[in-house]
Amino acid sequence: MTNTKKYIQQLLVLKEINISPKNEQAFQEFVSKEENISKVKLIQELQKQMAKDWELINRKLDIQNQQILFPNGTVGKEYLAPLDFDLLDLSDLNSISIDGLEIFGLAYNPDKKNISGTPLESGNLKFNLFYKINEDDTNEFYQKTLSIIFNPDPKSLWKSIPSNTEDIYWKKDDVSELYSLEEKSVVVASKRGRSHANKGSFRDDDYAIKHFPENNWSLIAVSDGAGSAVLGRKGAEIACNAVVTFFQKYFDENTASVFDQEVLNYRENTENSLGDAKIQLLNASRFAYQQIQDAADKIEVSSKDFHATLIFTLLKKFDFGYAILTFGVGDCPIGVVSKDQTSVELMNKIDVGEFGGGTRFITMSEIFEDENFESRFSAVIVEDFSYFFLMTDGIYDPKFEVEANLKKIEKWNSFIEDLKGKNEDQLAVNFQNRNQETATQLSEWMDFWSPGNHDDRTLAIIY
Repeated sequence: MTNTKKYIQQLLVLKEINISPKNEQAFQEFVSKEENISKVKLIQELQKQMAKDWELINRKLDIQNQQILFPNGTVGKEYLAPLDFDLLDLSDLNSISIDGLEIFGLAYNPDKKNISGTPLESGNLKFNLFYKINEDDTNEFYQKTLSIIFNPDPKSLWKSIPSNTEDIYWKKDDVSELYSLEEKSVVVASKRGRSHANKGSFRDDDYAIKHFPENNWSLIAVSDGAGSAVLGRKGAEIACNAVVTFFQKYFDENTASVFDQEVLNYRENTENSLGDAKIQLLNASRFAYQQIQDAADKIEVSSKDFHATLIFTLLKKFDFGYAILTFGVGDCPIGVVSKDQTSVELMNKIDVGEFGGGTRFITMSEIFEDENFESRFSAVIVEDFSYFFLMTDGIYDPKFEVEANLKKIEKWNSFIEDLKGKNEDQLAVNFQNRNQETATQLSEWMDFWSPGNHDDRTLAIIY
């Protein structure tokens, strides 16, 4: 059966026109006419073209309606997202170009099949995809609008309002310094947290450093004024300075020979109690408590308004190594990392409590009445060490997270690598410089971003 005859038969059936047997010969002659063959061929070609036209329209609509999703990005941070048209079942597109990415700091790489760059602004950023379709004989360009959401840099959402320099207890928002301790150096930075900077309040943390050249003992103290205490910043300052004042007077009135001899005895037998040395560190903490109490009495307020933690260390180099004596109240860790960085000595009890609110303060009289008060003193003798850290919880919380991690050397080594530049911002502290640039670098490093951790940050490193 010819194509023409079959087509005409189907047409007549649709029109409900019957072909009787007596008319079969006439029908054969009708479908055999060249004129009718041409008409059927033309009709079929038109139908085929109409179907093709509709398929193209349908394909264009599918492309326009197809979702092409990209992961969100963040302003100022390197962005990379795949854009592979084969994987998107869009292999029938050709002459592809993308317009509008450049103004956002981005670019499309057809060879690598991705969009990359560093976004310059936040929002739902729109750009245009131009393309042709293989089946389209018109060779026409089509346009599809795409978009990527870029979130603002979280840091940019925080204000930095200067604190009131006219306040009676004002102190600098950010400080950093480097000191020489004979063969070692100590670099320290104390920085107001974003939560304080955002509302123009004060830095609560504080520190003090003193080297006693007459006997080569060195003192480093760090304190975190309680955020809930209206004068916590002053309490921290008084606590650190009081420890320095105490030992300045002690070493003026006494030689260090008692300390030194007790260290020698302790080295021979760790069961020796370091009696006077321990007593003097405990007395220094009592002196800090009393100094804060006196300051509170002077202005007729409760010492609770001066709540602050306190950690400090006395350190000296001997022929056989280093003697390290420490005291601590609160949730500020003291850690000594061995020379080969294979072990860490946690030098103080961390007052974190089983639940929130467990932090203890040097302003609490019950600290000194506790039968375990002497356990706040600690001592160790090491041949050498790589790093010796004293820090407030503004560093401890984001970098160590939980107390258990303070006992893991791998956590401390990761922390050291972080300081040396293995971090998102690639900010590094060069511990080889031994100049003020090291202190500046530490201060810059302490601007690291950690969601939910926006407290003051103070870190002292002996190295």
